[in-house]
Amino acid sequence: QVQLVESGGGLAQAGGSLRLSCAASGRTFGSSAVAWVRQAPGKERESVAHISWNGDSTYDDSVKGRFTISRDNAKKTIYLQMNNLKPEDTAVYYCGVATPGGDDYWGQGTQVTVSS
Repeated sequence: QVQLVESGGGLAQAGGSLRLSCAASGRTFGSSAVAWVRQAPGKERESVAHISWNGDSTYDDSVKGRFTISRDNAKKTIYLQMNNLKPEDTAVYYCGVATPGGDDYWGQGTQVTVSS
């Protein structure tokens, strides 16, 4: 069982920065892939960034060069550094964990609002 708690969302101006954190519980965190996804009002949930257990990361084209995903396995925490924010980044952001056993867990989400 994995529990995830996101924090760090809020209001930012276009061009600004926010850093999201996701605190995880569970014994398999270090060997699990983790990801951030987001869902804007009226839109489907979309992938933002993914990082494997060994640190390999991938990004959606819409955030590449602006967002950075990272993990601290000792602290069981996932981060999403978001720079040069745009109004279209406004969404609820969720962190997720995929365990080696094939189970997926998601946090409750944190709101990010970017004003123009």
